[in-house]
Amino acid sequence: MTPERFTIAIADERLDDMRRRLRATAWPGDYGNDDWRFGVGEDWLRDMVAYWAEDYDWRAEEARMNAWPHYRVEIDGVPIHFIHVRSGRPDAIPLILTHGWPWSFWDWHAVIAELAADTGGPAFDLVVPSLPGYGFSSPLRKPGVNTRAVGKLWVKLMCDVLGYERFAAAGGDWGAAITAELGHAHPERLLAIHMTLLLLPDTNAFALAPGDFAPDEQWMHRRMWEAFPHVTSHVAVHAADPQTLAYAMADSPVGTAAWLWERRRFWSDCEGDPVALYGRDFLCTTASLYWLTNTTGTSFRLYAEQFTGAAFAQDWPLLHDRRPMIPVPTGIAVAPKELIFLPRAEVAKRTDLRRWQVVERGGHFLPAEQPAILAAEYRAYFADVLG
Repeated sequence: MTPERFTIAIADERLDDMRRRLRATAWPGDYGNDDWRFGVGEDWLRDMVAYWAEDYDWRAEEARMNAWPHYRVEIDGVPIHFIHVRSGRPDAIPLILTHGWPWSFWDWHAVIAELAADTGGPAFDLVVPSLPGYGFSSPLRKPGVNTRAVGKLWVKLMCDVLGYERFAAAGGDWGAAITAELGHAHPERLLAIHMTLLLLPDTNAFALAPGDFAPDEQWMHRRMWEAFPHVTSHVAVHAADPQTLAYAMADSPVGTAAWLWERRRFWSDCEGDPVALYGRDFLCTTASLYWLTNTTGTSFRLYAEQFTGAAFAQDWPLLHDRRPMIPVPTGIAVAPKELIFLPRAEVAKRTDLRRWQVVERGGHFLPAEQPAILAAEYRAYFADVLG
């Protein structure tokens, strides 16, 4: 399993086809929806699509991505794309950063830049993969790729392919679940883990009552149920019949963008304005990465492989009954506009909790929303537990 250097180079024909489809969008009409209560507002979406079709420069964004070293390798029949940035320092901490849905590896780019800078603190060898079936980790043709399977792939990537004996891991959304899986299933390979979303094996945050949260944590329970209406539709569809939705997404870049961008608005700490937070180019790049690689459909499959029908009923049993279930040092950054929360006391029962930090700003996409805050968290945490 030798990784090969990879350069992102979307064919001109594919880009031309995307622009043609953007310009030819059939708009459904919209009314009584200024607050997006029925989904993405059409006026807002039309404005974004006009920019995407006429002014957005994919080649400029492609060049920015290619400034980092990219690789591809096939592991157990699954193609894996990843960025690998070596610090050059012998004391560097190997750290794998895992994204979620509807993220991409590019959500990490500002964090990569922060952590790659030599500040005199801890140094990192950074590995930033695309999840199987996402972006350039394609085509995915193998069923059964769930959180547990990805954890095994990441161990093989870090240890067998890249040669690290042990490594650290961090992530959000699916990346948090995979990071937790690494700490639970492969503790002998892990130095430490860090998560920005509290997804743990055999643990359901939505089964908790307000009284399970400490007095200074009551806002977490309120926020979780405030966000709940905006996190149910995609889980239900992705888990139950992802292939049916995949046909519409493969055909329509606007359909793909609307599905992704709605989550950026409701799941981010952006006061209802994702453009102000992320910028048009970043939002267009995120949608382009999914559509140009034709991986929107395969990105859904992780839900179908992980959930057992009812929303949030995860098929994720414990592998052992040891306590804590995650015995490696664990750090948590809690963002005020995150989607799912667990009480600190519950996390302390289940992990070797070393750091619990409620950050001042941010939501579900913390690496892209507040990269400086998250990079500072990583430096402080990993310096403390591994320094």
